[in-house]
Amino acid sequence: MNVFYEVSLGDFLLVTVILGGGAAWLTGRASALTWRPLWRLAWFLVLLSLAVRFLHYALFEGSLLSIQYWLVDLVILFVLGFAGWRYTRALQMTTQYRWLYERTSPFSWRERQTTSGGGA
Repeated sequence: MNVFYEVSLGDFLLVTVILGGGAAWLTGRASALTWRPLWRLAWFLVLLSLAVRFLHYALFEGSLLSIQYWLVDLVILFVLGFAGWRYTRALQMTTQYRWLYERTSPFSWRERQTTSGGGA
């Protein structure tokens, strides 16, 4: 018995990582674009994880009510959903408030260092 996937690795990669992960990234992106808080994104991802679990059940004869595999799906969707939220938020902060913030990585930003050009 494998810890991460129930039926096959291909089923897991297709449904959880590609379809569910893509939907989680786009859900995180949409939540960031509409300035929603992280708790709301978490709620959306819990609902998405239930849909992913149903797809495993309906398409590949996986178990519908497996807590273990649902938690694996949920963790993967949380990681990808939060990454999409954070990437979009960093882009928003550095684009809309470019005079205040500068991007430090794809997922973070910092306050711009102001230079005082005056001398007395």
